[in-house]
Amino acid sequence: MTTTALIDFPSHNPATGEEIGRYRNYTAEEVAAAVDRAHASSQAWQALGFSGRKKILVAWNAVLTKRLTELAELVALETGKPLSDATLEISLAIGHLDWASKNASKYLAPVSRNPGLIMANMKARVERAPYGVVGVIGPWNYPVFTPMGSIAYSLAAGNTVVFKPSEYTPGVGAWLGSTFAEVAPFADIFQVVTGLAATGAALTGAAVDKIAFTGSTRTAKKVAASAADRMIPTVLECGGKDPVIIDRDANIKKAAEYALWLAMSNAGQTCIGAERVYVHQAIADEFIREIGAMAKEIHPGVNKNYGPATMPSQLNVIQSHIDDAAAKGAKFLIGGVDSVQPPYVQPTIMLDVPEDSLAITEETFGPTLTINRVADMDEAIRLANATRYGLGASVWSKRNGEKIASKLVTGMVSINSVIGFAGIASVPFGGVKDSGYGRIHGPEGLHEFTYLRSVVSERFALPIAFTTFKRTKFADKFITGVMKFLH
Repeated sequence: MTTTALIDFPSHNPATGEEIGRYRNYTAEEVAAAVDRAHASSQAWQALGFSGRKKILVAWNAVLTKRLTELAELVALETGKPLSDATLEISLAIGHLDWASKNASKYLAPVSRNPGLIMANMKARVERAPYGVVGVIGPWNYPVFTPMGSIAYSLAAGNTVVFKPSEYTPGVGAWLGSTFAEVAPFADIFQVVTGLAATGAALTGAAVDKIAFTGSTRTAKKVAASAADRMIPTVLECGGKDPVIIDRDANIKKAAEYALWLAMSNAGQTCIGAERVYVHQAIADEFIREIGAMAKEIHPGVNKNYGPATMPSQLNVIQSHIDDAAAKGAKFLIGGVDSVQPPYVQPTIMLDVPEDSLAITEETFGPTLTINRVADMDEAIRLANATRYGLGASVWSKRNGEKIASKLVTGMVSINSVIGFAGIASVPFGGVKDSGYGRIHGPEGLHEFTYLRSVVSERFALPIAFTTFKRTKFADKFITGVMKFLH
């Protein structure tokens, strides 16, 4: 390996393979130094208080909004996604930054607690304190929206942040860092360390106080193990195998339209995208006709419905899932075993796919969709839950949506809609099982980046002392009597 390769690395346009920039490959020592600087600026950032931090974050949001098109063009260039999709992603991120900055003071304010009769002379409150320095490791599929759920909420809560963007989208991360620097009252509040996998590993091993990671379940387990060794808390947002459940009373055309978009948009590279459909057998044929006709109008390519696979190695995974399903008897409504045409994948919809197929059991992360008929919603729920993942879901029913949603083992559900939970800043985002743990967004997202501190103080002295070696027999008798009276 050359010295140059150790110093920097390239970013490529996945549609053309063209190099579009080079970025510093931060070493472990440089990452540690960035974390040290973040610690040094932490107290000053906390001292600004909610109102001071809000002013800075609102100013940053204004910069992002004013230069939205510039950032969207960079996102489209590094990920290959259509400019329209990049614009939507950034718009959602701006909404979350706005919500976090304006609601932190409300949801993180100290709360008074009743001390109880036996401790009536005490005053009690619970505070939420920022951890200090949060290390954020972001993904490449939504390089603005996803990490913003950790960055914005961490900063609003009073933490400083060191952010490691994906090696596939380093330019986006660097751009976010440089625009924050334009409004920052002092240095090292929000730092960006670009680099390859070793840089991310260095951040998880550095002296951060919490880690927020988005990526594969396999990598998340390594991050969690590294953090556990140092007793560092984590929030992990991992993969999914999200189901779409369609009852017999659903709006079939709308369900088909939205399920298709959820499966194919961003080339299927969405952790909360649709990968499995379970449709009531009474309407299955009509649903399949509708989605098949719509899918024929969807095409990948430059300035088309979706772009290339951002990470080239994912093409092998997608191909293996399609091949496995075909070998096990799946039928193809659209696409086939030749759907993978690097750097693109043609829309692929498979019918009657065995439940033990890789296309059912493992995250594909491509523009593919399986559709299986079910006898009733009990079967749909059972199959939807029969996975090691539990991130999001979409339910389509005019009368039974809430009932079905309540039985799904998943962190988020949209009823008669798709991924609505991602756009609503006030609700938490996250999963269960192998989809991770912890939450971003909403009050819970603010809580995620603080720890609880209980504070009690004496309001007036009692004539009887309990917490002393001089405690009298009368005091013991008094305590016993009060407990018998109360309980």
